[in-house]
Amino acid sequence: LSMCSKLCYAIGGAPNQVAGSAASFFLQIYLLDIARITPFHASLVLFIGRASGAITDPLAGFFISRSRWTKIGRLMPWMLACTPFTIVSYFFMWYLPPFVSGRVVWYLIFHCLFQALTTLFQVPYFALTMFLSTNQKDRDSATAYRMTMEVLGTLLGAALQGQIVASAHVSPHCAVNPSLNTTDSWHDAPSIPDPSDLLSHQAKVYMIAAGVIASVYLLGIVVLVLGVKERDDPYALNSDRTIPFCKGLALTMKHGPYVKLTASFLLISTAVQLERGNFVLFCTHAADLHHHFQYLVVTILVSAAVSVPFWQKFQQRFGKKCAACGISWMIPFAVMLVTIPNLILAYFVAFISGLSIAASLLLPWSMLPDVVDNFRLKNPHGKGHETIFYSSYIFFTKMSAGIGLGISAAGLEFTGYKPGICRQSDDVILTLKLLIGAVPAVLILLGLFILLFYPITEKSRKETKLALEELR
Repeated sequence: LSMCSKLCYAIGGAPNQVAGSAASFFLQIYLLDIARITPFHASLVLFIGRASGAITDPLAGFFISRSRWTKIGRLMPWMLACTPFTIVSYFFMWYLPPFVSGRVVWYLIFHCLFQALTTLFQVPYFALTMFLSTNQKDRDSATAYRMTMEVLGTLLGAALQGQIVASAHVSPHCAVNPSLNTTDSWHDAPSIPDPSDLLSHQAKVYMIAAGVIASVYLLGIVVLVLGVKERDDPYALNSDRTIPFCKGLALTMKHGPYVKLTASFLLISTAVQLERGNFVLFCTHAADLHHHFQYLVVTILVSAAVSVPFWQKFQQRFGKKCAACGISWMIPFAVMLVTIPNLILAYFVAFISGLSIAASLLLPWSMLPDVVDNFRLKNPHGKGHETIFYSSYIFFTKMSAGIGLGISAAGLEFTGYKPGICRQSDDVILTLKLLIGAVPAVLILLGLFILLFYPITEKSRKETKLALEELR
């Protein structure tokens, strides 16, 4: 597999990460402080949007597994067709409509559309890994290229969004009188924007950011279609028959390595999503770092981007399960940031968190092809199960992340979060500290404990590789 093919494959997935990064870091604070919907309604938008994307995963896997081969492949047409609609739904997800009463429905519709369309791209894109090469090293290398580019995409999305919208979260009257508006109720807050004021500064900067990020999609899909050649199931024998979707799904749910891998990383990915979803809120309201949050986000993502090659070399030398220990590095430092919100410490924590996030992003996508190979060896005369594995894995991780973000936003509602005020209550600040420190730490430890029972080792990977080569 040529370096050019791996690079084009990696670039193709970057736009989704650019948009997803912007939404992960800024959508919750946008809904609360710009759109001015209640935390409870924001939790509904976040959870139902994620759930719609999760529900689309098995549906996408079902229809893609039944797709016919075309001149550009079986997976490529799905990615090409959904991109224009993804661009439109993403832009309107950040648009402030000229009405107040229906804003929750507006954001719910477009967030659900964006998540569902993103799924229709992600499932075939991730499954494409299995149709690039039969060589495990080539697939691992392509995955490392993809993760490096996706982390860079995440960095680009957060940096663009952060720099463009930073001025939307600076309140001059708070700098003059920090005690102002500390007791106003949400319903009586005088800072709710006029519905007719569509040209407000906050709304404009978010729309500019949405337009810039949406345009990145076009570049990614062009590079992917022109630079990557999809192979027609390089594993299948002429006598193999396609596994029916429902039967394949039942088989994957009984496959021990897949169950352990999925259970472990859905907990870990939920922890990472909680960190990303609440980090800007934490810096703004709980740590007095609102002038630095965009630079802290950039620090996290630069650290993650430059450390992906390190983790790729580490897992090649010491094994993939051993590399998972790096995910736990963020736990003590996140707890330190919560207890000692110091600026210098914040940048150090951001750097260490980036190292851990890189490991948590690379490892599951590097280990999942090994699980698929293991399944292929135990079911040698079936084909078409790759999209089932990838779609169901994305389903579980999205659903768990949606539940986590929904619960965190509902927790802010329960503790009395009020948009438009200069200082939140002590209960809200404590909740943000728990969402950044204690809760992710518990989830990561549980996920790593489950990963201890993951049965595929470096020795068994080599045995599987030899057995599959003999079978072919």
